[in-house]
Amino acid sequence: MKKYLPAAAAVVAVLAAASATPAAAAPVPSASSVAPSPSPVRVVASGERVDAGGGWTVWLTEEGKYWSGPDGDENFRSVVDGNVDLSRPGVSHQSEGSEAGVFHSGLFYGTKKAGKVVLTGTDGTKTTAALLELPGRPGWGVWYAHTGPENDGGAAVALYDRNGRLLAELPGWNA
Repeated sequence: MKKYLPAAAAVVAVLAAASATPAAAAPVPSASSVAPSPSPVRVVASGERVDAGGGWTVWLTEEGKYWSGPDGDENFRSVVDGNVDLSRPGVSHQSEGSEAGVFHSGLFYGTKKAGKVVLTGTDGTKTTAALLELPGRPGWGVWYAHTGPENDGGAAVALYDRNGRLLAELPGWNA
């Protein structure tokens, strides 16, 4: 969120200047001078470790997704072993948790226009995941999110494109 603060401060400054000088308001930026919304997917270098919060770390290589938790154990999910069909949109889901909460992560694939991944808990609570991918839009990436503990099953996962269109979904456990 910090990267949006300078832009927000500039808008506030323009608005403050406009209200402070009623006769000679500061010019308001035109729509064409406003920077486009950033991609919902954060691009990371191969092997770059991303702090996913709560002691969790996620990183990507050309071979797939890696993650480690507070216990330090490393895990891997391949995108090159033939178990992921990169020709059509899909999403995978792994989770680990305790009474304190659950760390969810997975792959999204088969699209170069991923917009968001949303988890829906068994109680209906929706959580939007963070998205990561390697440079060049390889057609797959990683998502991760934290939720509260889930006692009666796991969250459903849905992948949407940048226009909000549903591309793929997985039902929750015990659904």
